[in-house]
Parts: sequence; structure tokens; C-alpha cells
Amino acid sequence: MPTLHRVQQQTLLLLLFVVHLSRPVCVDVASDTDAVLGGSMKLTCISCLKREELKPNTSVNWYFTSSENTTYDRIHIFEINKGGLDGPFRDRLVWNGSKDLQDVSLLILNVSKSDRGTYECHVNRTFDFGVYTPSTQTVKNITLTVKEKASNDTTAIYSEIMMYVLLVFLTLWLLVEMVYCYRKISKSDEQAQDTAY
Repeated sequence: MPTLHRVQQQTLLLLLFVVHLSRPVCVDVASDTDAVLGGSMKLTCISCLKREELKPNTSVNWYFTSSENTTYDRIHIFEINKGGLDGPFRDRLVWNGSKDLQDVSLLILNVSKSDRGTYECHVNRTFDFGVYTPSTQTVKNITLTVKEKASNDTTAIYSEIMMYVLLVFLTLWLLVEMVYCYRKISKSDEQAQDTAY
């Protein structure tokens, strides 16, 4: 019995050590492309660093090309150090990224029909190694459509139904297991009492 207790303690210590050493992981996900008129919309742009211990000089710029514009002029709408620039998005763009500049997402407030178009996220990183200064550039395009009202997401509805079905099933399973264990314990107590006499 002391050996089992010692193994449990060592396993617990190992788990605590592993959890302590774990770090958040950067995962590149695609942005939503459907916005609802009058609501807010997150334009997701993630540019993961391959080596997190390096601290590069990072610049982030966002550009917009309207789908209603026939000349397809690209407008500079956001810069990391200056925030939202003058133009159609003045006071409607909010930084929604992370401090380490791996997530460089923006939030558009009060979405209008004129916000339909292509958004470009440009992330430039320069690494300083003394004489050698390599740089990388990441460009992500997001084509945004604006709808009058939100559509029902059938996947969300099905997953919610399945969640409730699983909760009910697991609750019933737990109840059956508890009754089974209770009966088994009471039966073993009766047998122990019979052998004691």
C-alpha cells in the first residue's frame, strides 16, 4: 500500500511539473467572413512566430479595397503605432490583438454595407542579429460580406442538441453506476456480517 501511495505522489508531482512548463501555443485560424449590419466584426489575422524567444521589430498595416469601388483603390486603414487612420473607418476600428503581436486582429464597430470588400493584413518582422537582419512578411486577405441579419448556424444548433443529449446520458449512466456500486457494497457488508457470526 505505501508503494501505491508513493507512485500517486510522484505522478502528481510530474503532472504539476509538466503543466508548469507548458506554454500557450499560437494557432493560425481563418477569419470569419460574414458580418451583420450594425454589429461588430472581428477580422482575425494571426502570424505565429516560429521561435518565441526571438523579439523582432514588428509592423502591422491593414488595407481595404471596397467591392463597391470600380477602380479597386486600396486604402490604408490601420497602422499598429498610429491606430485607425483617417478615412471611412475613422473611430470604428479597434485593436483586438495580443501584446506579443502574433494575433494582430482588428474589430470593426457598427458595420455598414460599405464595409464589404477585401481586407489585407500585412505583418512585417525584422530580426536583429547584429550584422545579419533578416525580415519576413505575411499577408492575409479577408473578403468580407455584410448581411442584414444573422443566419442560423445549423452546426451550432446540432452541437448544442448533442451536448444536452450527452449530459442527460452521462447523468443517467452515473446514477446507474452509483446504484450498482451501492448494491455491491451492501452485499459485501452482508457477506462480511454472515461470516463474522
